[in-house]
Amino acid sequence: MGMFCYQCEQTSKGTGCTFQQGVCGKTSETAVLQDLLIYALKGIAVYGKLARELGVKDRELDLFIIKGLFTTVTNVDFDSERIGTIIRRAYIAKEKAKELFASAYRKKHGKDFDGTLPIETSWKPAETFKGLIEQGESVGIMNDLTLNEDIRSLQQLLTYGLKGMAAYADHASILGKEDETVMSFFYKGLAAMTDSKLTVSDLVNLNMEFGKVNFRCMEILDQGHTERFGHPVPTQVFLGAKKGPAVLVSGHDLPDLEELLKQTEGKGINIYTHGEMLPAHGYPGLKKYKHLVGNYGGAWQDQAKEFDQFPGAILMTTNCIQKPKESYQGRIFTTGLVAWPNVVHIDLVNGRKDFSPVIQKAIQAGGFKSDLPGKEIMVGFGHNAVMSVAGQVIEAVKAGKIKHFFLVGGCDGAKSGRNYYTDFSQKVPKDCVILTLACGKYRFNKLEFGDIGGIPRLLDVGQCNDAYSAVQIALALANAFKCGVNELPLTLVLSWYEQKAVCILLTLLSLGIKNIRLGPSLPAFVSPNVLKVLVDQFNIKPISTPDSDLQAILGVAV
Repeated sequence: MGMFCYQCEQTSKGTGCTFQQGVCGKTSETAVLQDLLIYALKGIAVYGKLARELGVKDRELDLFIIKGLFTTVTNVDFDSERIGTIIRRAYIAKEKAKELFASAYRKKHGKDFDGTLPIETSWKPAETFKGLIEQGESVGIMNDLTLNEDIRSLQQLLTYGLKGMAAYADHASILGKEDETVMSFFYKGLAAMTDSKLTVSDLVNLNMEFGKVNFRCMEILDQGHTERFGHPVPTQVFLGAKKGPAVLVSGHDLPDLEELLKQTEGKGINIYTHGEMLPAHGYPGLKKYKHLVGNYGGAWQDQAKEFDQFPGAILMTTNCIQKPKESYQGRIFTTGLVAWPNVVHIDLVNGRKDFSPVIQKAIQAGGFKSDLPGKEIMVGFGHNAVMSVAGQVIEAVKAGKIKHFFLVGGCDGAKSGRNYYTDFSQKVPKDCVILTLACGKYRFNKLEFGDIGGIPRLLDVGQCNDAYSAVQIALALANAFKCGVNELPLTLVLSWYEQKAVCILLTLLSLGIKNIRLGPSLPAFVSPNVLKVLVDQFNIKPISTPDSDLQAILGVAV
């Protein structure tokens, strides 16, 4: 079977991308190679899990698992040749994991292991690139048509959760933060996908266990960010432009932004954030750079138009890349795991990234010919900033000045129906506060919401990576009011697009949070029976219309 992919919200016809190209732009070739990479990672995980149980760990293997999973997240790596190289490295990693286990087993038992292992452990890469494609076509999601639909659904739910957590774990590792609970679950989760004896109940429990592990992963990422850059503080961000050469930085990787800021300091080059990089302006360790002048553009799906109009160099640091237009292909660069064929990639060499090509292109492009006016918006309301005024917030709730909190956040996307989040936010009553995070906020973050007794009605918590902050705020409020999170005057209205949203959702469910409204459509990989479990246990609801949803939540017409 050729390409079949339904891991993102925009999957074709709401069922799955097939034929020659996915909605995201990846080719069938890239898609099946990503399937093969996941298959190879399962083989590594089986041996790695067994070795870990015997007390043997290997950080190089750990990082390979993380980066391999992250490579297959939507809008990360579109370079088939590059993925082919990673697959060949996966075989080397598997053989290393195999030897680590075999050696540890011999040492403990005095003999060779003679048990039965899953077929994934015996995989070898084909000699040719065409052969790799054929192998990938043989291990796709729908290749085993005898597999129970609900088992497949729960396996894919866990797989996509692991992909999302890998993104967070990769960011955390770059910041020097790693955790054994998180790392061991990558092996456990991937190895579980090779176990045909697991039941629906087993897989439901495994997904809930994963959600709690991902909460820990988000915690260490938050620690990495705040220890390196300080806690975010409320900050006004300029949305216009300054005269002079310019670099636009998109994606999620704050250390990449920091390194670029260091390398451009004093060179007359202005740095702008784009997409999920907007929250960078709230970190003291980044906002101290005077040439970090503002934010340009909005969410990832508008980049073709925005990058075309941006008169400078563009740096993509993680996922969110789309097919570059010819007009700016010579001005866009990738780094980290994100890649596109024939786009210059900045690699890590001897522990450092040299952004000279980006800087030279920015100077060559000339930048903005004059200052461009623009409004300012506020960011920087992480859990530390919000909790610093918790007393004021609590008193406002007790006095009836704040009636309800809404978390309206998640991924943005091009598919129709996402105007719901704009309309919903505009219709939220003026005695309610809106928390937001991730790039879905671009639907409404330039609108005026005012304040309640000095408390802004719109609080930007940060990137999707900062979902930990939103959960911490909810838990702190629940503690202050001596109630459970589900008893708070709080409703989560979420938009999803890719796998990081999946792992956040599983975390919320694992924490027992109920009554989440999800849209703009439900995941294609969730079977009817699995959906019924989520509805029955957690009362998940699809979004409907802003008016009817608000009336159902607040009990009054709006």
